[in-house]
Amino acid sequence: MDVLIHLFVGLHIIGIAALLGGFLTQMKAMGQGTARFVPGMLHGALTMLVTGVALVGLNQAQGAQINTVKIGVKLALLIVILGLVYVKRDEERVDKAQFGLVGALTATNIFIAVLWT
Repeated sequence: MDVLIHLFVGLHIIGIAALLGGFLTQMKAMGQGTARFVPGMLHGALTMLVTGVALVGLNQAQGAQINTVKIGVKLALLIVILGLVYVKRDEERVDKAQFGLVGALTATNIFIAVLWT
């Protein structure tokens, strides 16, 4: 079971990397007002959602204590990220504020995961 959990943690990190990497590659375009949500950002966010839910289930199956408030906050942030990226995925240009919000929420989600114990 531990190997499976570690596998899903690795996949979760890959999803975070895809979402944040997609954001970072569009930073220059954001400054010019031509940023867009690349497909990797949507796929990364979906990967985070699926693997995050799987991790909660696997940890509960092992009898580990789950901080449901932390998981709820992280899930809420991810749903907002997914909503923004999904709705605006086909647009050639995304508003700077919306694009920046996705980056800020992604970074917030990462810091919640790391710092909230």
